[in-house]
Amino acid sequence: MIKTAMTRSSLALLLATSATAALAQSGSSPEPNATQERAAMNELLAVNEYILRIQALDDNGPRLNALIDYDPTAPVTARQRLGIGPLNGRTVLVKDNIETKGFATTAGSLALKDNRTGRDAPLIANLEAAGGVVLGKTNLSEWANIRSNDSTSGWSAVGGLTRNPFAIDRNTCGSSSGSGAAIAAGFAWGAIGTETNGSITCPASINGIVGFKPSVGIVSRTHVVPISSTQDTAGPMTRTVYDAALLLTAIAGEDRADPVTLEAKRVAGYTAGLYTYSLQGVRIGVMRKQIGNRDDLKAVFTAALTDLERAGAVLVDIDFEPDRQMYGDSFTVLMFELREEIGKYLVSIPAFEEGETPRSLSDLIAFNNANASTEMRWFGQDLFELAETTTDRAAYETARANALRIAGPETLDKLLADNKVQFLVAPTRGPAWVSDLVNGDNFNGSVGFGSPSAIAGYPHLTVPMGAIEGLPVGLSIMGAKWDDHAVLKAGAAYEKARTAKLPAPSFRPWRPAGE
Repeated sequence: MIKTAMTRSSLALLLATSATAALAQSGSSPEPNATQERAAMNELLAVNEYILRIQALDDNGPRLNALIDYDPTAPVTARQRLGIGPLNGRTVLVKDNIETKGFATTAGSLALKDNRTGRDAPLIANLEAAGGVVLGKTNLSEWANIRSNDSTSGWSAVGGLTRNPFAIDRNTCGSSSGSGAAIAAGFAWGAIGTETNGSITCPASINGIVGFKPSVGIVSRTHVVPISSTQDTAGPMTRTVYDAALLLTAIAGEDRADPVTLEAKRVAGYTAGLYTYSLQGVRIGVMRKQIGNRDDLKAVFTAALTDLERAGAVLVDIDFEPDRQMYGDSFTVLMFELREEIGKYLVSIPAFEEGETPRSLSDLIAFNNANASTEMRWFGQDLFELAETTTDRAAYETARANALRIAGPETLDKLLADNKVQFLVAPTRGPAWVSDLVNGDNFNGSVGFGSPSAIAGYPHLTVPMGAIEGLPVGLSIMGAKWDDHAVLKAGAAYEKARTAKLPAPSFRPWRPAGE
């Protein structure tokens, strides 16, 4: 990453201006009668400010560590792509487990620090064909948070610990930590994250932005460092639902190297109808037992439900306890597929010019052991070691069938059908916890209902719904498989009806309200 010194006055100016306010023109959804040319021109004018903000807030100042690398010449490329495709030169940051020609793809690990494949993942090729510009690569929870049960989200050996723009001593969740923090901080128009189970939606919620995990198969996974061929997907992370829909339109597409994409039911443009969609008479299931045990979060969620009712939605309370077998079976799937899929990926990459190229999960385990002082100072690799011994294919196939059946037909499909609802809602997560490299993450497991959508491969959208003591929290909207467009339209309708005042990033440690 290029480190650029900033004057104290220019740094103070940027710190005093919230990302949302500073970039309101470029980041807000254009009104229905606004032209795409006007929106694109506004975005083009913002590109230079993105670079300045990165230099002030990531390279210097609070040092968010949201980015691993970026291209300071991106404004030139953005001007060249003005008028091309739906993105019209808009700048996008990419999670550093997705291959892009101009950057290394490290997954946050020193084992891949020299991994310059010279390849664009198909989703990146789609992005650029649609007029998008890759501004840089975002930090992440190393190996997408699959190395250890005791990890701290947002930390990687390559990028360090990502800091939350709303409270820099608080966590960004993971594994798309840098993508969430970067958009909250105003470093780009949009970002791409990846999710296996919560890795887009959790960091989006905790960083106060929109995150969309599409149905598995909408977006290609080729040349993306994998965990699970069953659950992995990339998806957009943006400031508005409209922008998420626009970015999804750009990156979605078939890929013969990823057969699940050939089965997907896509629409030509995910922004269609976002402004005209009405929640009037739409039945929405409220996952009451998944609200959690915090009264302050319940109050924010209740206000969001009131907004939905005011917009015409019919709310249906659902009392539900999930079949916990799906969690254990899904874990077996992740462990088995990690060993297989990471091996296939490592075999596919070109040999490094310097250093030894890892070709298997066992090679990665050996690398971490040999570099324990840098790679395993804060936590180990118990999940890597477990995956290496998870080799029973028959048990895996049984677990996969069980997990998909329970999460999809027996949970999400059944809830939607039995309650005659089109969508399900719940809080996405609670507010950000204090980052603690010594003790690891401090999740509140009583909040949220995102795992069934992740396990079954169904769409899951999170939209900011307010804050607790200045810390953002999001509203999850979930639907049936391939109902991605409908879920986005519901999110846009909620966004329009939302009455909560959203917080602005402070770029300082957390303080109680009023102090």
